[in-house]
Amino acid sequence: MRAQLLDAPRPTDLVEVVRRLTLLQIDPTAAVAPSADLVLWSRLGSSYQPAQLKQALEDHRSLFELDALIRPMGDLGLYLAGAADRPVYERSRAWVRDNDRFRKDILKVLKGSGPVSSREIPDTAAVPWASSGWTNNRNVTQMLEFMITRGEVAISARVGRERLWDLPERVYPNDFAVPSVEDAERIKNERRLASLGIARAKTRAMPMEPTDVGEAGEPAVVERVKGEWRVDPSALGEDFEGRTALLSPFDRLVHDRVRTQELFDFEYTLEMYKPAAKRRWGYFALPILHGDRLVGKVDATADRKAGVLRVNTIHEEVKFTRAMAKGVQAELEDLASWLGLEL
Repeated sequence: MRAQLLDAPRPTDLVEVVRRLTLLQIDPTAAVAPSADLVLWSRLGSSYQPAQLKQALEDHRSLFELDALIRPMGDLGLYLAGAADRPVYERSRAWVRDNDRFRKDILKVLKGSGPVSSREIPDTAAVPWASSGWTNNRNVTQMLEFMITRGEVAISARVGRERLWDLPERVYPNDFAVPSVEDAERIKNERRLASLGIARAKTRAMPMEPTDVGEAGEPAVVERVKGEWRVDPSALGEDFEGRTALLSPFDRLVHDRVRTQELFDFEYTLEMYKPAAKRRWGYFALPILHGDRLVGKVDATADRKAGVLRVNTIHEEVKFTRAMAKGVQAELEDLASWLGLEL
């Protein structure tokens, strides 16, 4: 809870929160609010406003976006280490090589006209990108995705959900350091462990960002849980004061569902992709944290047309105490107020 800034008292600085968490996941689903905003509200409370995140990304440049994740600018070098060797798969490498003129055309457009959306960049690809998925023949978007991982372009801003692309020297600082790939991996593992508090050395593959930390920290055992974990000894032994929090389904505390089950005995599945009749908890159910336990889920929807935060069901994983019920009610009232809705 302390590592994820979900203890009391709340933090107060947005950029420091992102630095401690290492990332915010961008997801367009806004049944309640976009996930990045929900994660920040869960930590900062209703003093946080989404315009502050946009300002940090686009004006102050204290944060940056890469691979649908928002990170602190101080970590930029960690994610551009080894950039010259990307993309990693030979099929992708061959496509980039075959379209080198196309790549240079994009850089020329950005130099003269950036920042621009992908729709404003002419498709001059010599070889179309072939895919069985939604990226089939989306040559401009695919090339930009490869180029950003190589440090050749950067996301300057967003207009709604649309990204605006520019040259990295107009977005990134001039003096950031890029470590070796080995050092970058070690530092990322150490940063990830500090943000998670406790993690496995190796886990199954995860979308977006892994939850394993290699040899960072020290080995540890969790009672009644099989296998070895890794912890940062400096994080142990501190006082803990808990609070109640409503979490995004993409919150790092619960993002790894296996880890959540092992550590908290808490089952969770994001059910927005299931037919309504097969949902147990709701389209975008918010996990409920109380103290150091995950105790339930809130099935809520922001009905912006009606001006109401609709709470369809509160699922109690354990019988709520008076303190739990009071804490959940207070968080729902704060969430509604933050959204500018009635409860």
